[in-house]
Amino acid sequence: MSAGLFGLFDDIATLARMAAASVDDVGAAAGRASAKAAGVVVDDTAVTPQYVSGVAAQRELPIIRKIAVGSLRNKIVFILPAALLLSQFVPWLLAPILMLGGTYLCYEGAEKVWEKVSGRHHDDHLAVEGGPEAESSLVSSAIRTDFILSAEIMVIALNEVADQSLVPRALILLVVAVAITILVYGVVGLIVKMDDVGLHLAERRSPFAQRLGLGLVRAMPRLLTVISAVGVVAMLWVGGHILLVNSAEVGWHWPYDTVHHWEEAVHDAVPGVGVVVGWLLNTAVSALVGLVVGFVVVGLMHLLPRRRAH
Repeated sequence: MSAGLFGLFDDIATLARMAAASVDDVGAAAGRASAKAAGVVVDDTAVTPQYVSGVAAQRELPIIRKIAVGSLRNKIVFILPAALLLSQFVPWLLAPILMLGGTYLCYEGAEKVWEKVSGRHHDDHLAVEGGPEAESSLVSSAIRTDFILSAEIMVIALNEVADQSLVPRALILLVVAVAITILVYGVVGLIVKMDDVGLHLAERRSPFAQRLGLGLVRAMPRLLTVISAVGVVAMLWVGGHILLVNSAEVGWHWPYDTVHHWEEAVHDAVPGVGVVVGWLLNTAVSALVGLVVGFVVVGLMHLLPRRRAH
């Protein structure tokens, strides 16, 4: 009896070790998949603060929380099951879907550039002052944009774990969805509340705390301006890079091969910092591709309504 009991304990311990190893494998794979999606994560983090710019301080965190919940719902309820089904039954569709999402990011970035150049700005965030209905509309708009970014994040992560079986793949993507949502909206919450932290520090008796607090308050408008610019560049960079990489996946190899050849040439020509310079070249070309494609789409979107009007 005791031998059987010890044997049972030994089996349980073995299963526990196997489960722990599986958890470690899922965590490691999720980390690698998240790292590959880092560019879109930066984009997501940079874009979101624009939706609460100019909003009353007491509504900032509630709005961010609503967008975060919507983002998590996007990833888990809609994107994750769809991505798993596509990867299981029609994996060849993933690249075209990624290219559609990349084109949308290029359009969003180019539209922001066009608004800046033409002086036509859409201050949608100010509509929150209109009340709960306007706030709900703003949150819905943010969640729609997040849907595209979340889809890109999940599909990029999926490509990194395509060799896994269905259940580990689902677990890895679930970890990626939760971890990235917490990271993005945690950072966004910290960014938008920095001025409140600054005001709190400015009321302290310590001269150092007062100087630090006033510095934070003064820096916030500039920081939000920089973040807005980074968000636009990130949209163009990520969108252009997605188009370059996946154009090779659908059989159109020369754009990506050309950029990759340039990157390798720079890497070999500049010893020591060749990796960094090559990456910067790749990023610049990706952003340029994103800008060109985005402006083409912007032109079509502005031209079609005029034709319909005529």
